[in-house]
Amino acid sequence: MQNIIKRHILEHQEVLNSIDLLSPAIEKIALLMIDALKKGKAIFWCGNGGSASDAQHLAAELVGRYVDDRRPLKSITLNADSAVMTCITNDFGYEHLFSRQVEGLGTEGDILVGITTSGNSQNVLNAFDIANKKQMITIGLLGKGGGKALSIVNESIVIKSNTTARVQEMHITVGHILCDLIEEGLNLKK
Repeated sequence: MQNIIKRHILEHQEVLNSIDLLSPAIEKIALLMIDALKKGKAIFWCGNGGSASDAQHLAAELVGRYVDDRRPLKSITLNADSAVMTCITNDFGYEHLFSRQVEGLGTEGDILVGITTSGNSQNVLNAFDIANKKQMITIGLLGKGGGKALSIVNESIVIKSNTTARVQEMHITVGHILCDLIEEGLNLKK
């Protein structure tokens, strides 16, 4: 058992150390988010499985608070409304789960953050396609080389790992950094 524990910790540390190389991309994405929020635009989040949980977590950090009490920010998770999700998947198919919502809710200048460890989740790819057509800003939190999403998003953070757990751990780390930068950039910290 100790070997498994050590392997996970060492792999986590190795992937975490590579995040420093992503600092310019993280900063650029934070500035896009700050600008959009200043203009009254929304940040939409989507993902499947663990990435769905990360999407909900990060949207909550912006609507609620990350560190300090402050005004709520316009941030919406597309994988949290069970009635909408079951309606769309039943009537149109799971691959349209997020794109249908982006089509109905998204406007030019809004941001769509798709979280996919493979970069190949069809429902996320379809959402990026619709968001691009609506002139939204598309951001991929990706792993495993970025997959198909890498070529269709405006900006991306690609975690250099093929292990889903490590990618997800880094996505939430990057997400927390973005939340901190947003609060700082909007001068919302006390």
